[in-house]
Amino acid sequence: MNSCLYAIRVLAINAVLWTTLCALGALGSYGDGLREGMTRSYAVPLWNWCSTHLLLMVFSSGMYLLFSRYAALLGRVRSIAAVYALVLLLFVPLELAYVGAVYAVRGGAELSLPSVWAAVQRLHNFDLFMELAWTSFTYIAVVAVCAWQQGRAREQAWRQAQTDNLSLRLELEQQRLLALRSQLEPHFIFNALNAISALVRSDDKRVALTGISRLSDLLRYALAASSRDWVSVADELQFVRDYLDLQRLRYGERLRVSIEGGHGAVLGADCPPLLLQPLVENALRHDLDCHDGVSDIRLELAREGEQLLIRISNPLAHAASPNPGLGLGLRSTQARLQMAAGSAASLSTRRDAGRFVAEVRMPLERAA
Repeated sequence: MNSCLYAIRVLAINAVLWTTLCALGALGSYGDGLREGMTRSYAVPLWNWCSTHLLLMVFSSGMYLLFSRYAALLGRVRSIAAVYALVLLLFVPLELAYVGAVYAVRGGAELSLPSVWAAVQRLHNFDLFMELAWTSFTYIAVVAVCAWQQGRAREQAWRQAQTDNLSLRLELEQQRLLALRSQLEPHFIFNALNAISALVRSDDKRVALTGISRLSDLLRYALAASSRDWVSVADELQFVRDYLDLQRLRYGERLRVSIEGGHGAVLGADCPPLLLQPLVENALRHDLDCHDGVSDIRLELAREGEQLLIRISNPLAHAASPNPGLGLGLRSTQARLQMAAGSAASLSTRRDAGRFVAEVRMPLERAA
């Protein structure tokens, strides 16, 4: 049923186009007749044009349906040429016979094979050329329209595929980000609770209660920030200071952290949430947890051109086997940086003059 309706629609569109074309042609013939002193009605040349080109209208509709149904025919020049050869071989003789029949009826002859053949024989070479030209023009026009429509359909399909692909990639990235957040938050909470647990075991209830209060503030920020894609460096730096205050209740005077460069454009920049805390936590684990002395952790924030540089370092303990690779917190940080800024952001680690250095680079201004 749908195919039948589509064919009727194609036939109707072709009828409108051919009727318009015939009306314009008839208008020219009517004007020529007026200049020659003829007084016939405009309906006469209009009917002559429409009746003469009726079979061409059916032909154009058939060609359109053919190329719409078998789109592969338009994929090769050889196929288009082969169909055109069949048109010359089969349709052109039929078109000449049809025109002969129209002329025979107009001349008042009885419609029969002899009268049609006689009318065809009376056609001039120019008439034969015009019928060939009309057929060729119609074929070329249909091929051009179908090729354009198929090209447009392929382009739209490609764009839709690209849109679907981008949507899928975005959804996958969002799911990946949620998974990273679900890893990072328990990881942070676990380490913070370890600090509180150490305070409780110290039997200093006042310090333990202070630690619980500070942990509550940290968790409030962590939960709020983790639901956002970006936070300011100023907020992240304050969160790190609060986190260090909590850890200071555990480590006391042994915890010494130097923070440099947190001012100006650096504080106004944006970064993924919970970016600094895993870096600081990693430094604590590879410094204070490896010896009984005082820590020497350095956190530097700076602007280098259009990039934000975050560098945190801690001394490598000689008595312990340091791990220069990326732990869970650093791996999550690296993955979140890649999702946030792609190849424009990076997290690298190295050993430098007896220190373990983790360095983050990312655009100072995030893309809109």
